Amino acid sequence: MTDTPPDAAEGQQPQMMAQSAQVRIVAQFVRDLSFENPRAPDSLRFQGQPAIELGVDLAARGRPDGLFEVDMKLTIQAKQEADVGFQVELLYGGLFDLAGTAEEIIEPVLLIECPRYLFPFARKIVADATVEGGFAPFLMEPIDFAGVYAAQQEQRQAGQVLQ
Repeated sequence: MTDTPPDAAEGQQPQMMAQSAQVRIVAQFVRDLSFENPRAPDSLRFQGQPAIELGVDLAARGRPDGLFEVDMKLTIQAKQEADVGFQVELLYGGLFDLAGTAEEIIEPVLLIECPRYLFPFARKIVADATVEGGFAPFLMEPIDFAGVYAAQQEQRQAGQVLQ
């Protein structure tokens, strides 16, 4: 006998399937990295905190060998008024093996869970790039990849409705 009402147990089924999935990182890599400091050395004398614009884009695709590639593109721009201090663009990728993953949860696993594995490494690359550019390290706050995924789903659905 269980203490969980039948309706609540049904809602937990996708979560239990996600727990049974085995995600293995085969490789991770920098696909593209760009750091720009267009106003150097004047930009190094910014007073106060610059405004930060952060963009996140995720993409995933299957491969003929049964593995999956996940790309996380991070775009960071620091500005004070109209002046750009620095701009970083990082396309960080990972190669994943998803064993025991149900077909219906492959996409969320690729676009939520896999980026969570990649993020700490991408964060360090961005921090190192800003230090090498003459700035204090830019340490990104953790990203809500479930929220990013939901926003991408909404955009996809809105695009289908317009067509």
